[in-house]
Amino acid sequence: MQILVTPQELNEQCREWKAAGRTVALVPTMGYYHAGHEDLMRHGKSLADHLVVSLFVNPAQFGPAEDFEAYPRNSERDTAIAGACGADVLFMPQSGDMYAPDHGTWVDVPAMAQKLCGQSRPAFFRGVCTVVLKLFLLSQADAAVFGNKDWQQQAIVKRMARDLNVPIRIETRPTAREDDGLALSSRNVYLTPAERAQAPEIYLGLKQAQDMVSRGEKDPELLRAAVLRRWAERLPLGRLDYLSVVHPETLETVNCVAAPALAACAVHLGKARLIDNMLLYP
Repeated sequence: MQILVTPQELNEQCREWKAAGRTVALVPTMGYYHAGHEDLMRHGKSLADHLVVSLFVNPAQFGPAEDFEAYPRNSERDTAIAGACGADVLFMPQSGDMYAPDHGTWVDVPAMAQKLCGQSRPAFFRGVCTVVLKLFLLSQADAAVFGNKDWQQQAIVKRMARDLNVPIRIETRPTAREDDGLALSSRNVYLTPAERAQAPEIYLGLKQAQDMVSRGEKDPELLRAAVLRRWAERLPLGRLDYLSVVHPETLETVNCVAAPALAACAVHLGKARLIDNMLLYP
């Protein structure tokens, strides 16, 4: 596995592969790998001749009061995991190489980015789209792999690629979970023992919504009310950011769960802001 640190190195290597008729898959990450990242990488390896994994804690995704400096990092461990998962290149750039001092060009999908997580993190998806498009251009990847835990992110990236005619296939993978249902996240390391004990209730609340839909409930407000009651009782350490029932592709709020809909949420538990989602099938 090569470790490349400049955009020019990555582009030159990928151009060489493409000139030889080889295909490239890309897995963009911010590191601190867990089993979910490993699944993304292994799937990416199955899609193309060569796998590029990027490891870049993107400063443009963090607001002024967010955890950029404290975000968990372990590049030595991550390097070993990426190699074991079959990466041909691990791309580890510095912020100054990805963003010039006078950087002033941004990519945004505002109609989708202002919803859900965008309500409390208004610049987040602008940072995501900008860095992901940079990685698409540098790698000339044929396919890219994202996880469904970050559902809003993958939906926005798909829309960006469609709207800008980026010739890439976006693939998604199921959310990786602990045995008790908690979605794997690099930020889970922030949880205290008491917070960790309550954290699975995020998933269990969403599962209750799915159970209600399976029994015939179609009113999103009644679903929200039931989940919030459960969380008030069983997740008292949590502080709600949002809980919404939306169209899986457009992220628009739905008034009736007559077709598959997405229940998506973000909950603060101490220092951690945890997101999760579940498709509701009537």
